[in-house]
Amino acid sequence: MEDNTIIMTMDDGTEVEFTVLESTVFGGNNYILVTDAPDDEDGLCFVMKEVSDPDAEEAVYEDPTDEEADAVMAIFQQMLEGEIDIER
Repeated sequence: MEDNTIIMTMDDGTEVEFTVLESTVFGGNNYILVTDAPDDEDGLCFVMKEVSDPDAEEAVYEDPTDEEADAVMAIFQQMLEGEIDIER
């Protein structure tokens, strides 16, 4: 990760750059909140759950369950309160 940006390779092989806004641990799992928007612009946010093998060189992320996403998004909203507005 460089300057809070990561490159994710999608299932179809395309690469997408995301900015990491925050990270947290919930229920023993690592989660990140990322956006596809450039600085100071509105965009979409995504919660991603790390599912990497501990010995892997690169991190692997997947979509969390709806219940996990709701719980983790509430944590991120508290963490980022006053810094950015997150609408659900």
